Amino acid sequence: MNTQTQMNYIDSAKRVIEIETQAIANLAERLNNEFIAACNILFACKGKVVVSGMGKSGHIGNKIAATLASTGTPAFFMHPGEANHGDLGMLSKGDVLLAISNSGETNELVNLLPVVKRLGIQVVAMTNSASSSLGQHADVVLDISVEKEACSLGLAPTSSTTATLVMGDALAVALLDQKGFTSDDFALSHPGGSLGRKLLLKVSDIMQSGSDIPLVHASASVADALLEISKKGLGMTGVIAADGALTGVFTDGDLRRILDARVDVHSATVEEVMTKGGKTTTAGQLAVEALNLMETHKISALMVTDDKRKPVGAFNMHMLLKAGVL
Repeated sequence: MNTQTQMNYIDSAKRVIEIETQAIANLAERLNNEFIAACNILFACKGKVVVSGMGKSGHIGNKIAATLASTGTPAFFMHPGEANHGDLGMLSKGDVLLAISNSGETNELVNLLPVVKRLGIQVVAMTNSASSSLGQHADVVLDISVEKEACSLGLAPTSSTTATLVMGDALAVALLDQKGFTSDDFALSHPGGSLGRKLLLKVSDIMQSGSDIPLVHASASVADALLEISKKGLGMTGVIAADGALTGVFTDGDLRRILDARVDVHSATVEEVMTKGGKTTTAGQLAVEALNLMETHKISALMVTDDKRKPVGAFNMHMLLKAGVL
């Protein structure tokens, strides 16, 4: 492949990006009372937001419906062709139809409007023509027109589909903000992904418990503490008093410190060299919050205690990584 061909590829790509960037910038200037009205209709919807569009508009509509649903606005996609042959039963009173057609004259979509209006369902249209059949029958029209497509032939939907997608994202996020949708709400709709794991997992879900908790009594020798660290594999051990309450922790870092000081690990007690107190967390804390605590204090493992400071578990960074929190 010669240099000129390579440059042609880059030039074409740059032209597309420039044209589509301008299309989005123009879109921002059209956010007006119609956008506010559309948001109000979708916010007040007691049923579902039913998104519909044909061809490339349908592909974009699928994504818009998915974004709405995952950000607190119940929504699904309805194919207009299938709707003309029975699937229109997906629509019910209380729903809102978000209809997408660049021209506003897509037959499969326009044919649905008489039935939709008879059901008393409000229609929010995304189109480049408010005077089109779709625009005239819609309660609100969102202008997604573009000056030109990024396709050099001016035929393939490129700038127009980008503008539609961005308008859909704008609606979804505006509604998210108005509803006070939180990261916890987001996690509930994404339980199977890494976001869900980060936001839903609790310390109790990942910690070692019972006999797997690394623990020694305060009177134990440093050598005994080292054996417990090696046996339990967390890089540290908790140190407990006679009543079972945690009084401190002994870590790999503490070991390096006492070796530098030439402390006799066989004669010294762990209470003499441990980190007194030590950072702890609770079983009910979110794992991601415990991770933040560990990163803030630059520690690689944590003891988990109850309200009487008695150890109920322990975990380290490796366990967070394995659980998908990191």
